[in-house]
Amino acid sequence: MIREFLLFSRIGKTSNVFNNLHDAGRLDIIYECIIASLFLSHGLRKNVIFHSILNGPPNPPLHIRIDGAKLFDVRTDVWTWQKILKKVIGGKSHPGIIVTKKSFELLLKEKSNNNQIFVLEEDGKKIDKISFHQNPIFVLGDHIGLPRKVENFALRYGEKISLGDIPYLASSCINILNYLLDQQHI
Repeated sequence: MIREFLLFSRIGKTSNVFNNLHDAGRLDIIYECIIASLFLSHGLRKNVIFHSILNGPPNPPLHIRIDGAKLFDVRTDVWTWQKILKKVIGGKSHPGIIVTKKSFELLLKEKSNNNQIFVLEEDGKKIDKISFHQNPIFVLGDHIGLPRKVENFALRYGEKISLGDIPYLASSCINILNYLLDQQHI
């Protein structure tokens, strides 16, 4: 079973002209979520696909798709990922990473055919009450959170779930979800 994570970035730059990930519309959050989604100690999760939709200037939206089964020539350090993100946002390729001009809405519509869609929010259904039976995709917001319109759109295709009452960082949510799914052998 494939598990997927989809991070909606309100301000992530859609240009590769930046000096560091933090100043590039908080692409540092994207980096942290990539690491949490795909990396194990001494290896990559081959059953994970990470998506991010960047909605910052100058040309939104931009969809970044990273497939753990195809990804290589990577490390976990921030400098490696800053270089990779600059390269792929600028239109060059990297093994396992595809960048397209796809919107959040279009991606979610496509995913709704073959995936269980879950939107993470503190006021959702408790995760221990959820049964995962079809390739789950987890929708998360960045440090600002999901815009209400985006959340409502996503809820047309999925359900709101919660890891509890405490608001965790997006990357921490991904770590927790990976742990829980690993325990269930999903």
